[in-house]
Amino acid sequence: MFSQLSQLKDQRVLRRDILASLVVFLVALPLCVGVAVASGVPAELGLVTGIVGGLVVGFLPGSSLQVSGPAAGLTVLVYEAVTDFGIGALGAIVMVSGLLQLALGALGFGRWFRAISVAVVQGMLAGIGLVLVLGQVYAMADTAQPSGGLGKLAGLPGLALDIITDGTALAAFLVGAMTVAVLIVWPRLPARFRVVPGPLAAVALATGVTLLLDLPLAKVEVQGLLESISPPGAGDFGQLAGVAAIGTVLAFTLIASAESLFSAAAVDRMHDGPRTDYNKELMAQGVGNTVCGALGALPMTAVIVRSAANVQAGARTPLSRILHGLWLLLFAALLPAAIGVIPLAALAAVLVHAGCKLVPVKDMAPLWREHRGEAVILVITAVAILVTNLFEGVILGLLLAVIKTAWEISHLHLDVRELTGGRMVVSITGNATFLRLPRTMEQLEALPKDRPIELDLSGLHHVDHACRIALENWALRHNDAETEPVRMHPPTVS
Repeated sequence: MFSQLSQLKDQRVLRRDILASLVVFLVALPLCVGVAVASGVPAELGLVTGIVGGLVVGFLPGSSLQVSGPAAGLTVLVYEAVTDFGIGALGAIVMVSGLLQLALGALGFGRWFRAISVAVVQGMLAGIGLVLVLGQVYAMADTAQPSGGLGKLAGLPGLALDIITDGTALAAFLVGAMTVAVLIVWPRLPARFRVVPGPLAAVALATGVTLLLDLPLAKVEVQGLLESISPPGAGDFGQLAGVAAIGTVLAFTLIASAESLFSAAAVDRMHDGPRTDYNKELMAQGVGNTVCGALGALPMTAVIVRSAANVQAGARTPLSRILHGLWLLLFAALLPAAIGVIPLAALAAVLVHAGCKLVPVKDMAPLWREHRGEAVILVITAVAILVTNLFEGVILGLLLAVIKTAWEISHLHLDVRELTGGRMVVSITGNATFLRLPRTMEQLEALPKDRPIELDLSGLHHVDHACRIALENWALRHNDAETEPVRMHPPTVS
């Protein structure tokens, strides 16, 4: 890292990194606040996580240009944790998750997160996106959201009726819709407009319209940075003894780590600088989450939107991500009242837009044509998250991915050759696992019982216990008493 910072002796590199830090700050500001509000915690806690992501993780080795902070992808899980265990326990959950990440990185598990099925990760993000959109569309109308994915779906007709009949809900929804429209249109505008990041422009415009028309919309509640910080106590850690809390900790650890390392792989493709050290990056995220947990703040991950903005703005060293944390700190300390004029509908709209981008609609058709099994896993994972919860949906997706892989690698071919004299040679090649056992036994049992049979297993790469026992039992019992017993070659398999 220090070798990279030595590049700052070049005034052009220094200027680029400072400008990039301002761009990342402007992108991060509305997202930090929006993710916090959607997670059911004070807005300032989102800024605290962004500050730690810059001023702590920014100094650590791993991925030099990746930016960390609160992520939309964890909003649903954080909201569920706050609802189930309370905001005090959130810090304990985040802190333990951070310590687990540190341990995993120290033990060299960082690179193994790259082995997680892409279909499961995409399904996880799609499920999160669906739940996020369904929840935040209620917030766009200043209306309380029902609990559970199915409850949110069932409540949509009632929400539509409220928007039509309630003037305040209609005004809030129109402000939110305008925010989404700006976010969609902004990337298509000339470059001179896009100097200001889209999320900031959309939220600023929505805030200006709300103030100009004096609309009676719900605003972000401001407590103050120091007042929002609440370190977890002994009682909060005591709540982690339950099965549900342990599942939440594991879900935080798995999802935050996977999202961060997948983001690192994506960022590495965007620049030609030093590559990511995945174990060090996982440890850096662990340090960040441990600090965030100690402060009672939101969990952090590396965030692809902010990281991409950093690279595209011309950053060359970690200075840009460090400074973005400093700008967040100065804003939260010097201009906290500016947060209090932002309408909640605008922040909800930013997250609706972010949630829609998590659902890989454009990728589904080619994925279905080329890898149908992966597409099925993606859809089932997303629907399971929507119907149950994030942890159970991801576990189901991982289980399906393992089963699919096991099925694909257990290729088994049975070939029957008849020799002179009536002897039959049955050759089995491939990998004999219990998944292929029913079909294999049907083929063997269909062979004539009155002919000498030799079972050639020399072409098998692997035979599991279930197949070994089944083959041995078949060889002992298949032929009639008057016929030569089935001979196995080799006589024992393992």
